[in-house]
Formats: sequence, C-alpha cells, structure tokens
Amino acid sequence: MSLALLVLPDFLLIAFGALLARRARFGAEFWSGVERLVYFVLFPALLFRALASAPLSFADGLPFVATGVAFTIGGMALSALGQPLHRLPADVFAACFQCGFRFNTYIAIAVAGRIGGEAGLALLSLLIGVLVPLVNVAAVAVLARGRATHLGRELARNPLVLACAAGLAWNALALPRPALAMRIVDLLAAAALPLGLLAVGAGLRVRDCDLPLRVIAWWNGVKLLAVPALALLCARLFGLDPVETRVAVAMAAVPTATSAYVLAVQMGAPGAPVAMLISTGTIAAAVTLPLWLVLVA
Repeated sequence: MSLALLVLPDFLLIAFGALLARRARFGAEFWSGVERLVYFVLFPALLFRALASAPLSFADGLPFVATGVAFTIGGMALSALGQPLHRLPADVFAACFQCGFRFNTYIAIAVAGRIGGEAGLALLSLLIGVLVPLVNVAAVAVLARGRATHLGRELARNPLVLACAAGLAWNALALPRPALAMRIVDLLAAAALPLGLLAVGAGLRVRDCDLPLRVIAWWNGVKLLAVPALALLCARLFGLDPVETRVAVAMAAVPTATSAYVLAVQMGAPGAPVAMLISTGTIAAAVTLPLWLVLVA
C-alpha cells in the first residue's frame, strides 16, 4: 500500500488546483499561462535533465519501449471498437477516440518520480519521446478525416519531443554538463510538477453533454483498466524488471491528457464529450491508479 500512498499528494494537488480555479480569483487566462509555462519551459527542462544525466543503455531499454508501444496500440484498437459498439456520430467518435490511449504527461511524470526516483524519470522520459509522436499521429489521423494537416511540422516543434531528443543526444555523446547551466535546469525542473498538477486540477470540467453513460464507462474502462492490464501483460512477456514494470503500468494507468480537448476543438470536433471523458477519467484515476500500483508492488 505504501506505493499507492506515494501518489496521494499528487492527487491532492490536483484537487487543490480545482479548488483554486473555482474559489480563488485566478481567471482562465492565468491558468492558460501556467499551462503554457509548464508545457513549453518547465517540463522540457525536467525531461532533458532526466535523460541527459541518466545511465541509459539503449539496447537494454528496447523491451521497455516495446511494452509502451504495445499497450498504446492496444488502447488504439480498443478505442476503435467504440464506434461499432456505440454507433456515435462520426465527429463525436473522432474526438473520443484519442481518450483511450493518450496520457496525461503531468501525472505520469509525477508518479514515475515518486515510484522510481531519477531512474523512473529517465525511463518515463524515454517512453514519452517515443509515444508522444505515436499518439499524436493516431489522434490527428482520425480527427482529420482526409483533411490536410501539418502534423510533421507540429511534431518537429513539440517541446516534449525536442527535449527528449536533446537529452538522449546529450547522453549518447557524453557532452559536458556545466554546473551553472544544470543548476538552472534543476530549478526549472523542480517547479514543473507542482505547477503542472495544479493546472490539471484547474482544467477539470464535468460539463453537461449528451454523451451516454455507457460511452463514458467504455472509454474510461479502456484507459484506466484495459490499457494498464495490457501493460502488465506485456511487461511480463518482455521480462521487464520491477522498476520498469511499475513505470510502464503507471504510464498506462494515468488518465487522458487535457491536450486531447484542445486538439479536438482545434480540428473542428466537439469538445464537450472530450472534456467529460478527461474530467471523469482524472477523478476515477485517483482510485484506479493507486490500485494498479499496489498490484505491481
């Protein structure tokens, strides 16, 4: 149970963020600025630091990465089943599709650091570098429905992808890490998790929408139950060590990213169903994520 209790402060910060957004005098513009700061500056610093300084063995990491790719593709397949099972309008399905496999990076990083320390952060950063392009390609492909997009350009300037690539390159080339520069990176990285989790809470919106309860249950079940189960199965099949297994299952068990809502709206799909799935999934993950951590402890 100790591993499960480790993530309690993270969910309390999410709840505090929700409280601040509703009771304190911080408007939507303030929270939008916080999220942009975290996404474009603070989290890239954290990911770069984790990968640049970690004792990584890329060959040894292949089974771990393969596990991440496998459970993500499994989530995509189960999400695709939502259309024949529930017969949603095409635009609603396209918006909801991504909610079965996209992951909340803020929560994933917080949990990985707590259950695996610096080694856990380095492993998760490696996974983020691989999965961020994969999940974005899948989500945009379904949302685009034949329309022209600039996906390659967007991925090429994604700050999380760039930070992971830079950290891996720095590590592989054994480049020096000047003390002053790394101290600045450390300070930026230290601010990433608390601000990121507060922003997650501020973004929770359980809005009225006509999404049936069975559809909400389906996609939250896929993301919070089926995908972590696939991660655990793949971890056993690929022979991951205990830390790798915990990080892989935690990554699979976090709720859907809030950016799924932004992407749906930007591409002309309805946002309310996605907001409902994100918010209900984040609330439910406060129960399911600790249970998965207990299972793999």
